Amino acid sequence: MKRRTAALPVMCLILAMMLWASSFIALKLAFEGYDPMVVIFGRMAVGSISVLFFAKGLRGNIPKKGDFKYLAFMILCEPCLYFLLESAAVRNTTASQAGMITGILPLMVAVAAYVFLREHVTKRTIAGFFIAISGVCLLSASGVPSDGAPHPALGNFLEFLAMVCATGYTITLKKLTERYSPFFLTALQAFAGTVFYFPAMLLSGAPLPTEFIAVPALSILYLGVFVTLGAYGLYNFGVSRIPASQATAFVNLIPVFTVFLGWLILGERFTAVQYLASALVFLGIFMSQSRTPEPVHPCASEQDRAPGHPSLEAAQDKSFPV
Repeated sequence: MKRRTAALPVMCLILAMMLWASSFIALKLAFEGYDPMVVIFGRMAVGSISVLFFAKGLRGNIPKKGDFKYLAFMILCEPCLYFLLESAAVRNTTASQAGMITGILPLMVAVAAYVFLREHVTKRTIAGFFIAISGVCLLSASGVPSDGAPHPALGNFLEFLAMVCATGYTITLKKLTERYSPFFLTALQAFAGTVFYFPAMLLSGAPLPTEFIAVPALSILYLGVFVTLGAYGLYNFGVSRIPASQATAFVNLIPVFTVFLGWLILGERFTAVQYLASALVFLGIFMSQSRTPEPVHPCASEQDRAPGHPSLEAAQDKSFPV
């Protein structure tokens, strides 16, 4: 992998973050007209139907026996558990606060890689992780109940649990993109989510739609086409081209986009304490972005020490064991 990140994956990741940030706003609007379970099933169904228009892109992706456990775990993390947690979170807190919490995902991925994959993590990253977590706790504790956010502390905690699922998804995705196309994995998530949420919707007793309500209905279409299919497709493509640790760093953009969209569309505002809490989150994220060059083995040749040499790049790109 080249040291300098290609422009196309970067552009795809930035656009994916913009779409994901807008999903918090779209969920709020969709929940105003339809039950949350109907909304989640609807976005998955719309995403699945959209995939059919690009069915040719699924050719050549035949799951291997040894990969079923990874595919199952990826699907369990996202879309199954993740959307259940996030939909409950958005019902209980503001879109801006939920979006802010997504900013800790890169730190959680780094810590998970250290715990489970034995990747190197600096003390600065660990310190940044705890500062960001402190900001999340303060943000949750300072939440004031309102009509749009009746239980902000609960909602923020549920969004944190959603980030735990996203961490498992990201680590597993990096392994799977070594053998499957990003579009195939995106389509698999959409179809699996449709199959999972249809019986879940019926068993939950959610009232089925009896009328077309313009803004909530269009929000579901937007979630299905541009977020479920578009954002995940762009993100999966980006992760397939650059290390997972670098790709997740783009998640830092979601809080910025979400706070702006929450203010612009929903009229959401932060209190002084919430601004302080958000500053702690960003401080922790900023601290974690410190990059320490990997040491080169003293016996390595001058060729091995040269930037871009495969042996050096392999040591730096340890997102998932091969």
